Amino acid sequence: MKFEDSKYSDLLEYKKVCFSFGTVYLTERFLLSEFNEGVHVNYEIAGELVTKFSALIDKKIQVGYIANRYNSYSFDPQLWVDFNNEYDTFLASAIVTYSDFSYLNASLEKQFFSKSLKRCRSLEEAIDWMLQLREFNQS
Repeated sequence: MKFEDSKYSDLLEYKKVCFSFGTVYLTERFLLSEFNEGVHVNYEIAGELVTKFSALIDKKIQVGYIANRYNSYSFDPQLWVDFNNEYDTFLASAIVTYSDFSYLNASLEKQFFSKSLKRCRSLEEAIDWMLQLREFNQS
């Protein structure tokens, strides 16, 4: 399910940012990516994303990240290592998978991510988990 087709697109305020390789939704608590079919997420794409969201990164704002993988695409897991070494932006991440193969890929990526990375079978599961993170709910 795409983010804009979910109940959360009506419940959460967000900004939609379109790229040639996909779409990123920015909410108060997380970024959510929906990349196009067949894309290979590499350093070039990661660099474009970092440039676009540099204000968040420069301000040291911490958010979650959700990869909504309803399309099939590849991801270089080394990007997690490099991003985590360079920036401290993501509190946690969730990968929404829609096939067993995609779930196995997410399991591999989990080995490269130094913080919490949850593999989810639905967009709702991922967003609910993200919104319940204790880092967002401390008063």
